Amino acid sequence: MKNAASKSINPCDSRAVANFYATQLHLCCPHSPTSYPHARRVHAHMTTSGFKPRGHILNRLIDVYCKSSHLVSAHQLFDKIPLPDIVARTTMLAAYSASRKPDVALEIFNTTPLRMRDTVFYNAMITAHCHDEDGHAAIELFRDMRREGFPPDNFTFTSVLSALALVADRETHCQQLHCAVVKSGTGLVTSVVNALISVYVKCASSPLVSSSSLMGAARKLFDEMPMRDELTWTTIITGYVRNGDLDTARRVFEGMEEKLVVAWNAMISGYVHNGFVSEALEMFRRMNLSGIKLDEFTYTSVLSACASAGLFLFGKQVHAYILRMEDELSRDFSLSVDNALITLYWKCGKVDEARMIFNNMPVRDLVSWNAILSTYVSAGRINEAKSFFIEMPERNLLTWTVIISGMAQNGLGEEGLKLFNQMKLEGLKPCDYAFAGAISSCAVLAALEHGRQLHAQLVRLGFDSSLSAGNALITMYARCGVVEAAHCLFLTMPFVDSVSWNAMIAALGQHGHGAQALELFEQMLEEEILPDRITFLSILSACSHAGLVNQGRSYFNAMNGLYGIRPDEDHYARLIDLLCRAGKFSEAEDAIQRLPFELGVPIWEALLGGCRIHGNMDLGVQAAERLLELRPQHDGTYILLSNMYADVGRWDDMAKVRKLMRDRGVKKEPGCSWVEVENKVHVFLADDTAHPEVQAVYNYLEELGMKMRELGCVPDTKYALHDVGSDKKQHGLSTHSEKLAVVFGLLKLPHGATVRVFKNLRICGDCHNAFKFMSKVVERDIVVRDGKRFHHFRNGECSCGNYW
Repeated sequence: MKNAASKSINPCDSRAVANFYATQLHLCCPHSPTSYPHARRVHAHMTTSGFKPRGHILNRLIDVYCKSSHLVSAHQLFDKIPLPDIVARTTMLAAYSASRKPDVALEIFNTTPLRMRDTVFYNAMITAHCHDEDGHAAIELFRDMRREGFPPDNFTFTSVLSALALVADRETHCQQLHCAVVKSGTGLVTSVVNALISVYVKCASSPLVSSSSLMGAARKLFDEMPMRDELTWTTIITGYVRNGDLDTARRVFEGMEEKLVVAWNAMISGYVHNGFVSEALEMFRRMNLSGIKLDEFTYTSVLSACASAGLFLFGKQVHAYILRMEDELSRDFSLSVDNALITLYWKCGKVDEARMIFNNMPVRDLVSWNAILSTYVSAGRINEAKSFFIEMPERNLLTWTVIISGMAQNGLGEEGLKLFNQMKLEGLKPCDYAFAGAISSCAVLAALEHGRQLHAQLVRLGFDSSLSAGNALITMYARCGVVEAAHCLFLTMPFVDSVSWNAMIAALGQHGHGAQALELFEQMLEEEILPDRITFLSILSACSHAGLVNQGRSYFNAMNGLYGIRPDEDHYARLIDLLCRAGKFSEAEDAIQRLPFELGVPIWEALLGGCRIHGNMDLGVQAAERLLELRPQHDGTYILLSNMYADVGRWDDMAKVRKLMRDRGVKKEPGCSWVEVENKVHVFLADDTAHPEVQAVYNYLEELGMKMRELGCVPDTKYALHDVGSDKKQHGLSTHSEKLAVVFGLLKLPHGATVRVFKNLRICGDCHNAFKFMSKVVERDIVVRDGKRFHHFRNGECSCGNYW
């Protein structure tokens, strides 16, 4: 360059030198990788030669640096100019806007004198605010621009309308700017009208407006446009889709002469998000048959449809089609499609296949990591999920919510709460879904006071109207024994869905309020909320716990007859449980004979449980033998069969069962009970000697026992399932874990406070009888949750009505 300049240009001819440098800079194509190095060489040559470039050359240099993404070099040159002109300022402002650095752009704008500004300069700053998604700042700047007398042009209105689309939630917002567009004479410019249609469309989704009115205004603009481009068609179609009017969107779509890829994708996506899977797949087939090139948006929508509908084979065919037809995949294409594939495979239960896709991904983002974490959590492989969570290079709020909820769903409530606290310590503010996971953890632990604290935090943070958190609170209060609080919450929730109804029906059933559960179910039907499988499981359980045989039988028959829900094994198990608890074994056997599938563990368990209650040895032994074949390592079957033999004094048979249990290495789960006192959980075992205050408990228990015997309470030694003397049997009964926990609660909780005790196994019959007398002696409410249900003891009665 130096030799060329010395041969062809007279150094004294400044105009020729300037033209030479201008020509060299003109060769710098903005998107060429050689532009920046060439501009740097030209700049260096000017500096070493002593040439003092004028504004147009400096502006060209700044422009090349900016478009080559070397903003540092551009700004250094800009700062050396004594008085940058409006072109240089606009170039720098636009560059910082495109780089998402609105603060620097605003600094340049504010330091530019008003006399230097022009419409283009204002347009650049309005665009910067749009890029920063600060619609209010962009609109306010537009108002300043007009007050200062700068006339808006097409680009101004396009930018400010984009800003308005970010914040508009009332019809007047759209109408005011619409009037300004008409008055300016830009009402027929395609780009401006497209932006105006977009404003109406986005504002239509606001709860403060009538969507049909705004979509009508958008459609009027669309119909009156002299020229429409791709953006026009896709904006109006997407608008109808977003506002749930798929039929109108389809009519507009079919009216297009040339159907664009974006329009096809908008229709497919709309059908998917509204649950019309067959329509989405039909559109996909039409699109493919039309020879239109499918892109990542097409594939992700179709794969999402397959995932939500469980169409694994169709999704797998789409996967194979992608592998066969798409050769060179871009980064964005691979990333979005692979993420959708992971979701498809894990929702269809193919965990290892989903992990294989993840492992083979050329690039991953946080969506990929969260998807595979959700895979392990949903599959119940919680240990792998924990390990994966630790390995994740980054985490966001969704990550924490998934793992916290996963812990709760898998019974690891304590770990869920620890993670919730760790998330807050790392500076993340929990959302309502994260709170729902933490509250579910409290439900698992029966940690009532902690759950109440989380409820208070929800209210303070303004999440008390959250549907997910409200549903979690209903379950938490119900599982902590405060069904009244659960019902009050249900009645005061601003919005309820089928999950809310199911949770409340289940809560009432668990607490022995079967009639109330059925009333709530009928109210649910009156509200035109359709029951689902979970609803009927809850209703059948409520009927079973309350002995409502006729009602339960009727609801079971209505499942398929009225609502088209085919009962599965769990529903049949509830029916068998209902009949066996009522002693209707012949009817239960008839129902079993009609089962449309082979008998599994839930059916035999229900049968064995009923036989245990009514002493049906022959059928009970048959059920136990089948369970021992199906699940030989489960301790519950051995214990129930052993207890049945003990009930009738068949001690040799009981000993054989116990020996079989030992020979197979099956260990009995130790019975334990726990009670929360002053935010601390106290755990008791049978015949406990480890608790530091256990002696005081035994002393008070003996004192209560004397008062209870005066009221007629006699230990029922048939529940002492050992071949020992009467005295030893009575002593064994008196040291059951639930008795110790209840008495400790009576000692430590304030006078009049309800004692709430939780037990991992079924409550003992003698303890059940004792608690009725105890509630009368101490004039306190006692609530005991065992492995199946709640018992509310008050004034000598139990909520179960002795039907349990």
